[in-house]
Amino acid sequence: MSDAKSILVVEDEAMIGMMLEDYLDALGYRLHAVAATVDEACAHAREGGFDAALLDCNLQGEKSWPVADILAQADIPFIFATGGMADDLPTGHADRPTLAKPFTIGAVERALGKVLGA
Repeated sequence: MSDAKSILVVEDEAMIGMMLEDYLDALGYRLHAVAATVDEACAHAREGGFDAALLDCNLQGEKSWPVADILAQADIPFIFATGGMADDLPTGHADRPTLAKPFTIGAVERALGKVLGA
């Protein structure tokens, strides 16, 4: 399936990143890259070349809102991954879909299907 949609994973926990990679693989998506810091994720977001992003709200103590802003400007759909209610989404992104941790493969599939119009 060479026309598989590619997904940027923005996640600072290696174990979760690997788990998401497995999920994406099982669901027929391609992993574009895993970015673990806000800077790295912003660089990927500016470069583009992927269909959607899974965006962890917290990256090593930094909020990932700058990444969300770049993705929104580039019109690339994304999903916020949140570890708890503490992650109050900024008003401009409050309507974005969110995925609560711990992830299940079903939840990831539904969220991606929603933003990619599958």
